[in-house]
Amino acid sequence: MMLSLPLLAWPLTLLLLYFCIKVADSLWWKPKILERQLRQQGIHGNPYRFFIGDLNDDKKARNLALSKPINLTHRIVHRAAPLIHQIVQKYGKRSVIWVGKMPRVIVYDKEMMTEVLMDKMQQQQFKKPTFNPLVKLLHNGVSTLEGEEWIQRRKVINPAFHLEKLKGMVPAFLKSCVDMIDRWQNLTSKEGYCEVDVWNEFQSLTGDVISRTAFGSSYKEGKKIFELQKEQINLLLEAAQFPYVPGLRFVPTPKNRRRMFIKKETRSMLTEMINKKLDSMSKGECTGDDLLGLLVKYNEKSHGTLTIDDIVEECKLFYFAGQETTSVLLTWTLILLSMYPTWQQKAREEVLSFCGKNSPDFESIGHLKIMTMILHEVLRLYPPVTALVRQTIKDTKLGNLTLPAGIGLVLPITLIHHDCEIWGEDAEEFKPERFSEGVAKASKVPNAFFPFGWGPRICLGQTFAMIEAKMALATILQHFSFELSPSYAHAPYTIITLQPQFGAQIILHQI
Repeated sequence: MMLSLPLLAWPLTLLLLYFCIKVADSLWWKPKILERQLRQQGIHGNPYRFFIGDLNDDKKARNLALSKPINLTHRIVHRAAPLIHQIVQKYGKRSVIWVGKMPRVIVYDKEMMTEVLMDKMQQQQFKKPTFNPLVKLLHNGVSTLEGEEWIQRRKVINPAFHLEKLKGMVPAFLKSCVDMIDRWQNLTSKEGYCEVDVWNEFQSLTGDVISRTAFGSSYKEGKKIFELQKEQINLLLEAAQFPYVPGLRFVPTPKNRRRMFIKKETRSMLTEMINKKLDSMSKGECTGDDLLGLLVKYNEKSHGTLTIDDIVEECKLFYFAGQETTSVLLTWTLILLSMYPTWQQKAREEVLSFCGKNSPDFESIGHLKIMTMILHEVLRLYPPVTALVRQTIKDTKLGNLTLPAGIGLVLPITLIHHDCEIWGEDAEEFKPERFSEGVAKASKVPNAFFPFGWGPRICLGQTFAMIEAKMALATILQHFSFELSPSYAHAPYTIITLQPQFGAQIILHQI
């Protein structure tokens, strides 16, 4: 018996040794080899630190940036993308950040950016990165898919955003806008003016629009889903501050249980909505031309190619993306037009010249050139998404760089949109006239303006968002002038999208 114990211990010892070697290889040797390969090509950054990389630096930079508001200036890069800003300041435009053990190369060169974003299926060199699996609790829709699955899903969803379909959605856009204007008029009826937080107002507006146009419901029906999605975002962002440990999400901690509850509750609510849509379509009570209807129709035609879970994930994506992008665009637009009343008046005069006091429609908003310039300049200075991230699928030649498979790539939208070498010395000034001859001639460098991305994976909903924003802004300008409230604190910060940290308090005046 005494002799058998050492014999039993040997396999366990070898197994433990093998495990330790695998961990050391994954968390130390491989990252250090990658670090050396990148440095040999002139890509520098902070030295790799075991397991955590730059996560602590990211947390410190974010906490410092968010500790107090800034002056009414558009120098916001240090707040919108604090770690990337620090790394570029320290190591230059050809640099790298470490997200745990994963290096992400900052891609600032225009030719390299074009190559990454124009990547086609035939080449397939880049993909969306493999994030912490917890992120999929928020949604696992078309924007996260790859390869043939992405192509097929995009084909299904594309028709919902054809121009004729969008034209047909304008009455729903208008109904939501009119409801908001009526509410504001009631608030201002006594004094002729009042203060509102337009950040909250526009979240309700865009939530109502996406509910009506994509799902045939109203904001009140979808409100619970929005609230759950927002809570899930906060829980996921909290988890993202720490390195991901495989399997940890299955440990029944209070927050893990809450994340799973939200996932199940959201799925249950959306499944009920899908079943109602199926029932309504079968009875001929609706045509099914909205996003949910198109998904349901495709599922029937393809004999279940899309599962109910697939449809649920697309709904979750649209509840999130459909609300967030336009609400942040409208919020920053009202803030900037409050800061620049001359441009506010120019926009109002243009709206009145084409619409008068009549409700704006698809044709009239198509003539609003000044408004388009303003919205583009807002998207340049305050892009809803501050960076795009990709990952190499295989060993890849990018410009004069040779990148191994699995390397992350960061395209820092905010930094590029504020770069003086690209936009001129006035890059951090609000000058809508730079877009007077269109997007292509606005910058010194082609394709330097990409708030919705570009290439094959350009945002499907960008035209939807722009039409919605024009409808909302036109109706507001017809009925109100507005200025910043003394209580407003200028504090852009990124929580997936670029938001006002302390809200957006505006004083509305009835016209």
